[in-house]
Amino acid sequence: MSEILIKAVQLVLSLSILIVLHEMGHFIPAKIFKTRVEKFFLFFDVKFALLKTKIGETVYGIGWLPLGGYVKISGMIDESMDKEQMSQPPQPWEFRSKPAWQRLIIMIGGVTVNLLLGFFIYAMVLFVWGSNELSNNAFPNGFNVAEELEQYGFRDGDKVLEVDGETPSNILDVSRLLVVRGVEEVKVQHADNTVEVLKLPDTLGTHLYVSGALRPFEPRVDAILDSIFPGDPADIAGLQKNDRVVSVNGTAITFWDEFTKVIKSNQGTPIDLVIERNNSTDTLSVTPKDQKIGVRPLFDFSNVIQKKEYSLAEAIPAGITFGYWTLMDYASSMKFLFTKKGATEVGGFGTIAKLFPDSWDWQGFWLSTAFLSIILAFMNILPIPALDGGHVMFLLYEMITGRKPSEKFLEYAQMVGFFILIALLLYANGNDIYKAIFK
Repeated sequence: MSEILIKAVQLVLSLSILIVLHEMGHFIPAKIFKTRVEKFFLFFDVKFALLKTKIGETVYGIGWLPLGGYVKISGMIDESMDKEQMSQPPQPWEFRSKPAWQRLIIMIGGVTVNLLLGFFIYAMVLFVWGSNELSNNAFPNGFNVAEELEQYGFRDGDKVLEVDGETPSNILDVSRLLVVRGVEEVKVQHADNTVEVLKLPDTLGTHLYVSGALRPFEPRVDAILDSIFPGDPADIAGLQKNDRVVSVNGTAITFWDEFTKVIKSNQGTPIDLVIERNNSTDTLSVTPKDQKIGVRPLFDFSNVIQKKEYSLAEAIPAGITFGYWTLMDYASSMKFLFTKKGATEVGGFGTIAKLFPDSWDWQGFWLSTAFLSIILAFMNILPIPALDGGHVMFLLYEMITGRKPSEKFLEYAQMVGFFILIALLLYANGNDIYKAIFK
């Protein structure tokens, strides 16, 4: 089975689980408050449905358009835009006849389920598979740092001891913390063993994102080749896996970052590499293309990973904490959308599919599903008409002011929100298509 098909199957399965449970979050409180639910659909049934059956007063089914799902609640202005029903006198079983607090519970039910589901999945993943931790000891040579960090006192070979006064359980999380979360200070140990606390500005995360330095800290590894890409300059020059780079143009090389810096500074210019292979040395000439030669470093994380196991009692609070910070980090990353780079990075279903593993892996599948559940909760609570958050916004207005927005206003708001969502959907998936063709 191809990687694309495996990712597509995982995406459809994941979204199906999340959509059904999200709609159950609306359906169950609606039934508790004796509100009639006319339809419960996975995917949209525009013109026709793939499957449907009526049980009691509700039609359950699967639509053919996999862009979401819905429950049609009687007496509610939603994506169905059922004006005929809304023109009739309110009935006791209709959404519009219920007290505002009941309508609010019905509307936040989907988001609540997705949020709790994300926390639950993270907890179960920790309980079943545990977590991987990497301490400073995993990288005895420290990190090589992005150029954007050097002005703040960071140096190649630094070891990160603390971030905002806390020791990271996984040292590879430091890059994400710097870019997304907004770090005030980092305590480092330089290669000469001196220790320093470096102060950072609030704008650093956005600066790193815009400049493309999404991983400002990379483990400092030896200059040994692993992957050689066919047809690239390294392959043409005769470089092989496990070659160790000894020098470039007469300059001694020890670490991978030293090697890549020379490559980037010699665009289109032939360079002489002295490499060590099978206990002997050889000199090869290679000409970088687009500041690259088509190689990757040799480094195996498996022998430095520390496995942490969790009991069920430990996994639940740990999963909630992990889910909470996943939500906070995702919300914080929204600021990048207002940059030129962020606008071009918005993606649709193709981008979402890339979250899943290339081969079937249940741990990877559930981690991606938990992340999507958190995203779905966040996006749905945004105060945009046609989303749950839009309905919640109008309900809160009603509860605070005591005045209910007119049904005509709600209809117009629903239409505006619907067109906004369609525009965003087209833009996001258009970005995916553009990247697939031109990048």
